[in-house]
Amino acid sequence: MAGDKCVRKADKKRIRAQNILFRDTGIKCTDEPRKYVMVANAGLATGLQQEQLLELSLPYGQIDGVLMLPGKSYSFIVFKDETCASKAYAAIHGKMKLNSTDSGPLYLAFTEKVPEINHSWNYDHKPPGLILLEHFVTEEEENSLLNSIDWNTTDSHLGQSLKHRKVKHYGYEFRYDTNNVDKDNPLSEGIPSECNFLLERLSARNCNILSSFPNQLTVNHYQPGQVFAGIPPHVDTHSAFEDPILSLSLGSPIVMEFRHKDGRTLPVLLPQRSLLVMSEEARYAWSHGITPRKMDIVPTPNGSLTIQHRGERVSFTFRCIRKGECNCIYHERCDSYQRNCSNIQIKNDALAERLESLHVHEVYEEIASHFSDTRHKPWPNVLSFVESLPLGSMLVDVGCGNGKYFGFTRGIFEIGCDRSLGLVKVCQDRGFEVFNCNCLSLPLRSNIADGCMSIAVIHHLATEERRVRAVKEMVRILRPGGRALIYVWAKDQERHKTQSSYLRQDRKNRRECDEQKHPVIQDNTNTNVISKDFPSLPVHTNRTQFQYQDLLVPWKLKPEQKSEVESRTKESSCEEVPTFYRYYHVFEEGELEQLCQSVEGACVSRSYYDQGNWCVILEKQ
Repeated sequence: MAGDKCVRKADKKRIRAQNILFRDTGIKCTDEPRKYVMVANAGLATGLQQEQLLELSLPYGQIDGVLMLPGKSYSFIVFKDETCASKAYAAIHGKMKLNSTDSGPLYLAFTEKVPEINHSWNYDHKPPGLILLEHFVTEEEENSLLNSIDWNTTDSHLGQSLKHRKVKHYGYEFRYDTNNVDKDNPLSEGIPSECNFLLERLSARNCNILSSFPNQLTVNHYQPGQVFAGIPPHVDTHSAFEDPILSLSLGSPIVMEFRHKDGRTLPVLLPQRSLLVMSEEARYAWSHGITPRKMDIVPTPNGSLTIQHRGERVSFTFRCIRKGECNCIYHERCDSYQRNCSNIQIKNDALAERLESLHVHEVYEEIASHFSDTRHKPWPNVLSFVESLPLGSMLVDVGCGNGKYFGFTRGIFEIGCDRSLGLVKVCQDRGFEVFNCNCLSLPLRSNIADGCMSIAVIHHLATEERRVRAVKEMVRILRPGGRALIYVWAKDQERHKTQSSYLRQDRKNRRECDEQKHPVIQDNTNTNVISKDFPSLPVHTNRTQFQYQDLLVPWKLKPEQKSEVESRTKESSCEEVPTFYRYYHVFEEGELEQLCQSVEGACVSRSYYDQGNWCVILEKQ
């Protein structure tokens, strides 16, 4: 009786999982054995890794694939044939449980097919510029290299114990706190002579990519108990090292993952005693790292999959110190390019007007409807300022957008203005008193407003003089004793180890993309293509920390807004959603306060940081 009860329970769970699968993917299950098997209670949402599922399934036959969908609590196993799948079904369904999950036994079902997604174990492709030379050293040379490293050194510059590995540097010390090297401070110990074969061996393998012998070597030693930690994805600092970078894998094979900013991830299996050469795009534009786990999924010679347990590993990474700055074309990851861009200043007023026209005014006219749809909930501190005004006060909102701060407080007279005709129309349709104007010249009499606010506006002005002029206009229309609230974006979006809502939004976007089975794409395109009038302006990667003060920030329209824009521009694309680029000057700490204090007749009564914004309340004297 107990056995029948377990069978009935397993069948109920299986049927429920089948219904969820059909709802999510349209894929039907079948009672007839198939080589495709869905596994419920075993997915990314339950914390499962592909390696664990593969290890569980291999005893029942050859595996051709393991599929896991983002955000789902089920996964798929593709067996070689129906016989292997039937054996697994009989042994696992309702009977087995993975130790890492607390969601009960695994429930299996045969399916007609599996979802069509990119297989993360596809080892057939490599980033452009990546070269893998297998069997680069012999076993004897491997032992010689491993024995050449003295890990007992007392020199802190030569040997370090990091959280998950031991590290030793030769030639120059790599500083993990700055991700760079001190080019003027070479180490006393040069690269071991056991490495002298490098250039000759490269030439023998028809890989003449080094003009000189490397002068910097970093050796990483992953000891037993540390081999599961991995290395976070990173790009070796452009300004620190020349192209290429070479990494020799000794002791144990491992899988390294390369990631592109467009969402592509390519795994590369590094066999024992192999040399990896990262050059050109692979070196400059793709990050590389090692995912923390106990084992890797690797292909077999017959094209199926198996698991490979990680062991003790030592890597020798050879680099050439760069003299001067990097001048590569991969600007989105180049610290030299970004550093040069960070000091950009637009001093010509006519040029500033041109920039604001192209990358502020015209953009907001195009995105007005979508922008308004994203602005609903008022910020509490701004609303508190509005509610603090006395009964009968007059409030002017300069750059009012869609008027999201209007209508909350009775007994005050609210008027707004905005440069965007599209946003002005949104406000007027909502019954608000709003007019169109430029914040640099408010068509209002002096000394008429009890309160004035400008939320996320003056950071769109391209020179300090124009930003000061905007504040002067707000002070002019205030009556003596009147107060103004000003918000601008802060360059620092993470203070006191707390991320701003702007950075936290990235996690929400990624979850939504996962649920929709679309990759997250970060837009960091070459600005020479985006803005020919302003080629030196860098383009920000959305929802990340700001690297420089003057920049362009992408805005992607939703698909439903896309057709509206296309109808105006007579452009059509079935694939791409239009992207617009807004100019911003993001503020350093104290910069807004200093700007306001420079305005005659204004006194800053409060300065604070609020969710990624620098904020000032000033009073007219």
